[in-house]
Amino acid sequence: MAIAFHNLNSDAGLNNLDEYLSTRSYITGYQASKDDIIVYASLAKPPSAEYVNLSRWYNHIDALLRISGVSGEGCGVRVEGSSPVSEAVVTPPAADNKESAVENDDEDDVDLFGEETEEEKKAAEERAAAVKASGKKKESGKSSVLLDVKPWDDETDMKKLEEAIRSVQMDGLHWGASKLVPVGYGIKKLQIMLTIVDDLVSVDDLIENYLTVEPVNEYVQSCDIDPGFVSACSKCYLVGCSLNYPPPSILRISGT
Repeated sequence: MAIAFHNLNSDAGLNNLDEYLSTRSYITGYQASKDDIIVYASLAKPPSAEYVNLSRWYNHIDALLRISGVSGEGCGVRVEGSSPVSEAVVTPPAADNKESAVENDDEDDVDLFGEETEEEKKAAEERAAAVKASGKKKESGKSSVLLDVKPWDDETDMKKLEEAIRSVQMDGLHWGASKLVPVGYGIKKLQIMLTIVDDLVSVDDLIENYLTVEPVNEYVQSCDIDPGFVSACSKCYLVGCSLNYPPPSILRISGT
């Protein structure tokens, strides 16, 4: 059954969407899909910073559209409401996925508010252009991160632990070399390198929502950025920069 969102250009609708995204990285599933594009295109403008979870998701999808595009099919989503902005903005991306199109045939009040204003038409055109350009790629900054992954005890199967870690896959994430490091009492931790595309992957999100939850946490007790790793801002290359982008303890290695 398709997920439905209502009045996304009202405060109530934005609050509901922000709460929905507080425990999710994407609208449906574990990777960006056309469901995300439909909801993204339904917003008349970028959400304000007060909607923390919604702003995080919006900026991520916006970066995907500009850099690598979105190929996931999704599970189906409907955006309902009486605002003409929703109808105008959702239509362009729906052309790429008729099955995910907004189905509001049973609502009689959609067109009761008159014709679109010039501002609304311009917003719709900009969304359509963003979706059409979603297949175009451009170079983005990349960062290298060293993670310390600790098991529950000395009886934890470290081979299965590493397999569980590497099973986490997403756009912009590439796992690298790894090794086991003794920590005492017969226990070893896994140190593993990863490379991320700055605009696509948040290390904090990766750790909190993927590496320390089921089923990975069957083997993983904790996961942290190695404290000995160099901390630098990928925007200006300065250690301890107040921009803090990406999160601390990430080393810029390439990109613009």
